[in-house]
Amino acid sequence: MPPLDWLRSFEAAARLSNFTAAAVELGLTQAAVSQHIRFLEERLKIRLFSRLARGVALSPEGAAYLPHIQSAFATIGNSTTELFEPRAIQTVTIRAPISFVLLVLMPALPDLARTLPRIQLDVVTIHRPTDYDQSGSVLDIRFGSGAFPGREADRLTVERLVPVASPALAGSADWTSLPLLLVAGAREMWAEWFIAAGVPGHPRRSHRFDSFVAAMEAAKAGAGVLLGSRPLIDAALASKYLVRLSGFELSSSFGHFLTRASAAPLTRPEQDFRQWLLSRLTKMAST
Repeated sequence: MPPLDWLRSFEAAARLSNFTAAAVELGLTQAAVSQHIRFLEERLKIRLFSRLARGVALSPEGAAYLPHIQSAFATIGNSTTELFEPRAIQTVTIRAPISFVLLVLMPALPDLARTLPRIQLDVVTIHRPTDYDQSGSVLDIRFGSGAFPGREADRLTVERLVPVASPALAGSADWTSLPLLLVAGAREMWAEWFIAAGVPGHPRRSHRFDSFVAAMEAAKAGAGVLLGSRPLIDAALASKYLVRLSGFELSSSFGHFLTRASAAPLTRPEQDFRQWLLSRLTKMAST
């Protein structure tokens, strides 16, 4: 194969129909470009250009050769970009409970954009346990004790439970007489909280919700007292939309876990997202 410098000079001179213009583009002297093409013609034993008074013109053989050289250069350029330039946008599909999506993941998206600008999420919200059975994602976020058959799990949160209410209700002399908002599933732990806290009383139960985020919105609206799950309620506490009613927190064995099928390898973007999420939740836990 002829040296690449000769071929670059040939391609530029053929495209520009001028040795001097080719030299300027390549950062060479006109004499160097002329020499490259002369060496190439001697190697191929064929005239590639006709020298004119003003510029040059391709010979029939040169015109036939040019598209092959340009195609080869384009292949090299495209391969270099594909392999070594910053990666194109990559999509990571994640399934997660709607409460986690709204209260933890969505506020973190600006940090994700800064940290992993070439990753975009395809978020599927989970409303029932059977939603996890649908195909389409390797990663999902599950709430539980960490035992998920056939799946590897990284703990993201440790749930801590504390009664909270809107500021309007927080001034009540005896909050235990207020309506208690209920959440279906593993978070229905009012009885356990009262026993662990040693708080007497006969709680009056009220509305029941199938998602924690819906119950939290009801608490903000003043509909009753919520057994708030930290860290999900931390932003609402910081903004004073909700107020703690007790200094006692019941630590639960439950929490959120990032899980994946044991036999399913992660792609590079999925690995990067996993590392980012674990780091993000570790920082949240330390604040």
